[in-house]
Amino acid sequence: MNLSELDLARLHEALSLAETAIGVSDPNPRVGCVIGLPDGRVLGSGATQQAGGPHAEVMALRAARVAGPSVRGATAWVTLEPCAHQGRTPPCCDALIDAGIARVVVSMADPFPQVNGTGIARLRAAGVKVDLAGGAVATAARELNIGFLSRVLRGRPWVRMKIAASLDGRTALANGASQWITGDAARADGHAWRRRASAVLTGIGTVLDDDPRLDVRAVPTLLQPVRVVVDSGLRTPPTARLLAPPGKVLIVAAAADGAEGAARRAALEAQGAEVLIQTGPGGKVDLAALLDSLGARGVNELHVEAGHKLNASLLRAGLVDELLVYLAPKLIGLGREMAAFGPLESLTDALQFHFLDFARVGEDLRLLARRVGQDEF
Repeated sequence: MNLSELDLARLHEALSLAETAIGVSDPNPRVGCVIGLPDGRVLGSGATQQAGGPHAEVMALRAARVAGPSVRGATAWVTLEPCAHQGRTPPCCDALIDAGIARVVVSMADPFPQVNGTGIARLRAAGVKVDLAGGAVATAARELNIGFLSRVLRGRPWVRMKIAASLDGRTALANGASQWITGDAARADGHAWRRRASAVLTGIGTVLDDDPRLDVRAVPTLLQPVRVVVDSGLRTPPTARLLAPPGKVLIVAAAADGAEGAARRAALEAQGAEVLIQTGPGGKVDLAALLDSLGARGVNELHVEAGHKLNASLLRAGLVDELLVYLAPKLIGLGREMAAFGPLESLTDALQFHFLDFARVGEDLRLLARRVGQDEF
């Protein structure tokens, strides 16, 4: 529909507020709300808080109450359809109705089964005028919540694979050395992308080679993503740095049979890790089943920082939605590739991506590419 300049401005403000929920609201969606009057006055605004805490609409109503003016007859601009069900918090559409909001402008509908148009219908039944924006603001709201939508509509997280490489596509020297191909600015930027994720996934090879922490340190965050290790044989050392706080750790194995398997499992659990058995073909972890399990656990975005073997397995299985690639302006020559799959028989067999964005980050180049067709849900 055709929205006014004020509507668009307020929706963009609400989107900026929604971005502040990154690293805060998971597994709930990132939502922002602005409440104001047609004359341009803003009465209150807010963003969704931690799970179990107030949603964006309630935060905006609270801010308006503190400021003093009544919101009766005002408009609420919100980036996602107000919820209509009793979860850990009461329905937001009821809060807007009770406050006397006269109009609600929504960037996009919420496909969550317990909402899915019910919020809009309840508002309209109460006499509230509801306008569904669509267009660029809807696209921006969708991108901000691509992981939430993936989990709701596909039952699995949105998978973003991060790779740091040289100009000739090498992620490590032939001897495995990889620290550091990219610069400080790229590494800090990578932490900001980690913060977006509900979980960070790596493989046992990376754990043994690099002993990474895989937490968010370079940027502030309220939530730490769950660290997930694909470790078919439970070879993760109990002394591994990623087992240390903060945050939870999930070790995913293909089996834990016999006395040795039980002992390894017990040692990891003694360090606070959870061990999940996800058996697949050939004594390996079933990666597709793992993604389903992570979706059931409320993981919206899965950030992959793994080596060339696990990268290849995920790509071959069609489980990667997006590539986040940092290219350093250097040539390495012989070394480890981004993903060890192939050889292909024909160029037509290549995995097809399209570029979404590119930017210079320090001395490095950041590329964001999406697998063709993966976002059609």
